Amino acid sequence: MTRAIDKVERCSSMAEVRARIDALDDILVPLLVERGGYMTQAALNKQRESQVRDEGRIEFIVHRVRERALAEGGEPEVIEAIYRSMMETYIAYEHEEFARLVEQGAKTSVK
Repeated sequence: MTRAIDKVERCSSMAEVRARIDALDDILVPLLVERGGYMTQAALNKQRESQVRDEGRIEFIVHRVRERALAEGGEPEVIEAIYRSMMETYIAYEHEEFARLVEQGAKTSVK
């Protein structure tokens, strides 16, 4: 199996670097949108708003992505920082989704 870091090609200009980053963003953005869709699914499956933030799950994900970063030849600290920031943003979004679903009557909110 080829590690992600081994797929990085030498670039001879910033235009080439930017083109490669743009191509990766074209892959990442749809995946992040899909991941965000699961925050709505999570909100639908939780009975109480207090369940939105799950510290155990956060730490499980951090451990998992750090291990994956190592396996792919990346920097675990960088990946952890990205994931922690992303998860905080998605947690805030899930709170909004939970409140929206309660307002629509799709569920009853119990704090």
